[in-house]
Amino acid sequence: MPLDAVCLRAVVEELRPQLTGLRIDKVQQPSRDQVILLLRAGKLLLSAGAGAPRLQLTELPRDNPAQPPMFCMLLRKHLTGGRIRDLTQPGMERLVVLTVDITDELGQSGTRKLILEAMGRRSNLILTDGEDHIIDCLRRVDYEMSPQRQVLPGLYYRLPQSPAGKLPLTDLTEERWEEILQGANPEKRLDDLLLDTFFGLSPLVARELAFRVSGECDVRLLQLGEEGRQRLKKALFGLLKDVTENHFTPIILQRNGKYEDFTYLPISQYGPETANVECGNFCTMLDTFFEARERQERARQRGQDLIRLTTNARDRLKKKIGLQEKELADTENRDELRIRGDLITANLYRMERGMSSVCVQNYYDEAGGELTIALDPLLTPQENAAKYYKRDHKAKTAQRYLTEQLAKARSERIYLESVLEELRQAETEQDFIDIRNELREAGYLKQMKVKKEPKRPTSGPREFRSSAGLRILVGRNNRQNDKLTLKEAGRWDLWLHTQKIHGSHVILCTGGAEPDSRSVEEAAMLAAWYSQASGGANVPVDYTQVRHVKKPSGARPGMVIYDPYQTIFVTPDEALVKALRVK
Repeated sequence: MPLDAVCLRAVVEELRPQLTGLRIDKVQQPSRDQVILLLRAGKLLLSAGAGAPRLQLTELPRDNPAQPPMFCMLLRKHLTGGRIRDLTQPGMERLVVLTVDITDELGQSGTRKLILEAMGRRSNLILTDGEDHIIDCLRRVDYEMSPQRQVLPGLYYRLPQSPAGKLPLTDLTEERWEEILQGANPEKRLDDLLLDTFFGLSPLVARELAFRVSGECDVRLLQLGEEGRQRLKKALFGLLKDVTENHFTPIILQRNGKYEDFTYLPISQYGPETANVECGNFCTMLDTFFEARERQERARQRGQDLIRLTTNARDRLKKKIGLQEKELADTENRDELRIRGDLITANLYRMERGMSSVCVQNYYDEAGGELTIALDPLLTPQENAAKYYKRDHKAKTAQRYLTEQLAKARSERIYLESVLEELRQAETEQDFIDIRNELREAGYLKQMKVKKEPKRPTSGPREFRSSAGLRILVGRNNRQNDKLTLKEAGRWDLWLHTQKIHGSHVILCTGGAEPDSRSVEEAAMLAAWYSQASGGANVPVDYTQVRHVKKPSGARPGMVIYDPYQTIFVTPDEALVKALRVK
C-alpha cells in the first residue's frame, strides 16, 4: 500500500533525530522517480513513484545511469554540501519537507527545501528556495493538467488543498466526535464513516478499527449500539493517542510466505493465516517490503524492449512448432503410400490405362482383406505405382527434415524461455547489458554501431556463504552460467540446477571435500529461488559434481547435459536467501 499520512508521520519521527545536522555528500537519481541523498547516516531515498511514494533510509543497492538526468544535476548544484536543518510533515498531509542550509557559489548562506508529495499518481518531488519559490520539480504541472494548482519553476509553492469536509485525525476532540456521530447516516458502514471523516487514514486501518469494535469489517453504525459506540470511541482515541505520542510498530503482513501489506499497528482482521511480522524500524520494513517489487519494476523499465523482443520471438517459435508438428503427423502414414505402390506393381497384369481405381488383395494385411487403391486415369499403371513411391520418398524426406527442425525449434524455445527468466531475475544495469549482448550474439538483436558508453566493471556471479562456511556461486545469465560451470568451477565442486525448470547454475565450492548435507540443502534452495519455481514448494533440484556436466556441441549458452545425478526437494525461503547473501 502507499504510505498513508499516519505511517508517513511514523517514518518522519523516526528519521528526524537521525538526519538533523547531517551533510549531503552526494546526490544520485538511479531511476526516473527516485532520488538518493548520500549522508553519513546512510542513503536517504525519496521516491515519487506512483505505486510506492515514500521517504526512507535504504541499504538496497541501486545502479545509477551512465549520464545523470537533468533534475539530478540541478539537485547536485543546490544541495551538495548542504546540511539538513529539519524534517517536517505539515499537518497530516502526505508530504514531507526537507529543509537544507546551504552555501552558494558566492559564499552566501541560504536555504533550500526538497518537498516530497507522496500522493499516489500525483506524487512529486519539488525543490524550492528559501522564499518558497519553485526552482524545479520532478513532474511539472501546467494549467492544462491541473487548473487548480500548477507546479512550475518560478511559481510560489502552495500546499495541496486538503480534502473538503475531512478532518486531520490530530484535530479530533470528544465534542467533535459526538457531533460526527449525531449527524452520521446509521446505515453507513463504519470503515466508510471513518474514511469520509478523516484524511490520513488508510482503508486498511479503517477496516481494522471496525473489526476491533465489532469482530466484522463491514459492520454498519446502527448495528453497534451504545456499547459498541463506546468501544469505537475508545479504539479511535487510542489510535489518536498513539499518533500524538509517536507510538508506532512497523509491521509487515505476510500470507503464504509473501509480503502482502505493511502498517504501523497490529492487524487482526485477516485471521491466523496472515502473520504480523514486526521489523526493527520503518526503514527496514520499507526496504524488506519493496525489495522484490522494485526489482521487478526495474526489470520492466530497463528490460522492457528485451522482454518484448524475446517474448515475440518465443511466441513465433510456438506457432512454428505447432505447424511443424501438424506436418510431421501428416507424414506418419507414409508406409501406406509404399504399400499401395507395391500392390499396384504386383497387380500390373490386371490393370490398364484409364482406370480410376483398382481393388486388390492386401497381402500386407494378416486377415487377407482387400484394398481399393485410387488411380490417376491419365497415367499408366507403372506411372501410378511410381507416383505412390515418389510420395512415399517425399514424405520420408519431409519426416527427417521436420524431425531435425522440430528439435532445433524446441531447443530454441527453451533457450528463449531461459532468457526471459534471466530478465526476471536481473538486478543491476550490468545484468541487462550482459543479456543484451547475449541476444545480440545469438542473432536476435542487430549488430549495430552504438555510441561508446563508459566502461562498467563486469558483474560477477551472486555470492553466498552456507551455514558451514562453504562458498556458493549463482550465475546471473546464460553466458555467466557457462563461464561459471565450464571454466571457473573445480571438477569436484557440486553443480546444482532445478530439474526441467529454467534457472541459474549454482556451484557449491567444496575444495574437493565431501560437503555437509546442510550446505547442499542451502545451495539447492538458492537454485530453486533463482529459477521459475521461486514461489513454489518441494521444488526438485538436481545436483552432481562439475566433472559430470558437459556442453553439447553447438548448444546455446547455458544449455548443458549431466549424468549421473541426484535429486533433492526444497522449498525456497526468502529470509534464508538474504541471510546467506554475501554480495
